[in-house]
Amino acid sequence: MKKVLISLPLIAACGLANAQQKKQFNDTTLLQPVEVLAVRAAEKAPFAKTNLGKKDIAKNNLGQDLPFLLNQTPSVVVNSDAGNGVGYTSIRIRGTDATRINVTLNGIPYNDAESQGTFFVDLPDFSSSANSIQIQRGVGTSSNGAGAFGATINVSTNELNKERYVATNCSYGSFSTNKNNIQFGSGLLGKHFTIDGRLSSITSNGYIDRATTDLKSFYGTAAYTDESNSLRLNIFSGNEKTYQAWNGVPEYLLQTNRTYNSAGTEKPGDPYHNETDNYIQTHYQLFYNHQFSKVLTGAIATFLTRGKGYYEQYKADRKLADYGLPDYFDGTNTIQRTDLVRRLWLDNYFYGTIFSLQYKQKKTQLIIGGGYNAYDGRHYGEIKWAAVQAAVPKDHRWYDLTAYKKDLSLYSKWTQQLHTHWQAFVDLQVRNIDYRIHGFRDNPTLEIDEHYTFFNPKFGITYTNQHWQAYISYALAGKEPNRDDFEAGIAQQPKAERLQDLELGVEKKTSAYSFGANLYYMHYKDQLVLTGKINDVGAFTRTNIPTSYRAGIELQGQVRVTNWMNLGANLSLSENKIRNFTEYIDDYDNGGQQTKFYRKTDIAFSPSAIGGASVTFIPVKNTEINLISKYVGRQYLDNTDQQSRSLDPYYLQDIRVSYLWKCKWVKEANIILQLNNVFNKKYEPNGYSFSYIYGGSLTTENFYYPMAGFNWMLGVNLRF
Repeated sequence: MKKVLISLPLIAACGLANAQQKKQFNDTTLLQPVEVLAVRAAEKAPFAKTNLGKKDIAKNNLGQDLPFLLNQTPSVVVNSDAGNGVGYTSIRIRGTDATRINVTLNGIPYNDAESQGTFFVDLPDFSSSANSIQIQRGVGTSSNGAGAFGATINVSTNELNKERYVATNCSYGSFSTNKNNIQFGSGLLGKHFTIDGRLSSITSNGYIDRATTDLKSFYGTAAYTDESNSLRLNIFSGNEKTYQAWNGVPEYLLQTNRTYNSAGTEKPGDPYHNETDNYIQTHYQLFYNHQFSKVLTGAIATFLTRGKGYYEQYKADRKLADYGLPDYFDGTNTIQRTDLVRRLWLDNYFYGTIFSLQYKQKKTQLIIGGGYNAYDGRHYGEIKWAAVQAAVPKDHRWYDLTAYKKDLSLYSKWTQQLHTHWQAFVDLQVRNIDYRIHGFRDNPTLEIDEHYTFFNPKFGITYTNQHWQAYISYALAGKEPNRDDFEAGIAQQPKAERLQDLELGVEKKTSAYSFGANLYYMHYKDQLVLTGKINDVGAFTRTNIPTSYRAGIELQGQVRVTNWMNLGANLSLSENKIRNFTEYIDDYDNGGQQTKFYRKTDIAFSPSAIGGASVTFIPVKNTEINLISKYVGRQYLDNTDQQSRSLDPYYLQDIRVSYLWKCKWVKEANIILQLNNVFNKKYEPNGYSFSYIYGGSLTTENFYYPMAGFNWMLGVNLRF
């Protein structure tokens, strides 16, 4: 597993119905979705945000992972290990990687507690159960879980469906990618109950050699609602098995063998057949919401995420001593090394509660909320097979380590209408973290016991007048280091990061067109970045740098040209800089490391230009043709600003054709044909680089994660 820890998300603080909805509940003729109000930015909130509804999600939902469904939103860059968007995928927003993007499912943190990353591969086809997604760029409003250090993504699934239905989504395409699901809902039972469920399967051979994916999942929810109360239980689970494609393609093979995969090749002969990642993650969520009066509602939720799995590797010619084993004497020779197959396990529990109390009357809205979660994790390794089996006890476990993390946060959000056109927003959050690590695989005696307290205020003001809206906001955020940062050793312990975010936006929306611009300046103190520096156990680690920043503008617009043609586009232009940067280079000739100083270099993986555009044609009724474009500027693999260590800019063109019809035997049928990368562009959105001195010269090795050329998916969605 590429994950250092399990991503263990869950549930949310949910709002109840308003007074009008309460009246409707009395005769139960209409049940409204239970929305996650506590952690989302409202329409007039002074932050940059994008909202996607169920129809927006369904258009792109042909089996690719959640990040690829968000690819056309502003400032987003996505990548995929397997090269086709299925399996391990990742997302960056404004150059910010997944470890700094706060993700919640129904308001519950999804980020892995230790690595702080997000692993959507553990939630196969979760998009089919989502009814809305909100993306906030920048610090945004206070959320639950890992600190938002560049963006937040909130996914909501708690929709109440009053009518019975059965639906299925099936798709097939390039690389034998195949998605099948069945969804069902009971509709309203006895005027109060609903039950919904989903079963899904996604398989793919991947674009990269052997990057196969086999994903299974289910989602189930049951809800009870009356005029004052709402009770919901969600249970969903994902089971993933993916062949590893984490190593990337070396630069010297990129032009001749761009699908090369080194995973499993330590085995003599054919690559090891089971060099796979195997993981099961199950989520249990229980929500209760109560409406005390017309102006006061409350919500509380409890959750448990259970995750367990391993990744398996064939390792050749390994020292027995590295696995805690003595040399083996076979009667003739003393054996110190052997080939072996090992499994690196994660076994984790993530649990807690979240809550909110919401008051809204006339011109004032006040939300008081927070959450507590705890993480209890084990890391251990086992040897499953060895060429010299007598030298290795059965299921030998050479390390068995634990980690514990507690996270408590409290926030209050006050929105006040000051005047007909002016609205003020104040958001104050306190977050406390207690993190204990009892050893690392390569440094088992290193003990970490760290405590952090962050005060994260946000202030803003919004002006609205007819179709116009403008805002300005300031936010301060703090974030603790992740597990890998602490392995640096006692003498090189990392500091927490701080971020100040200033946002200024304006937009206009009419029925015929809309446009907007958002200016931002994000100033970091002690941001953790890779410098090439070696830690106490000989591994690369991130290092705090005193000052860095991101500054840019995000432009977006949409216009209805005619009844049969719509245009939409977004463009992000930015400068992303480290003021002073020192690179550390391994010196194999003389030992130790050499250093090189740079001034005002680009932050790695932060393109100065990102754009997206779509042209939608409706040639005949119920038929839609979308021309979808994406541009990503040059990305540097490290922080040295050298073009030889960078990813080339790329432009992609996709085409999507969909047809919708209805008849007596089916409520809705939709056929979607997606043609991706129609110009067969060879491009790489991700990679890594390292340098060393050997033989008196500097050598730089680059590795890339290529994406597929032209590929296609055909989907059929039926709803009965």
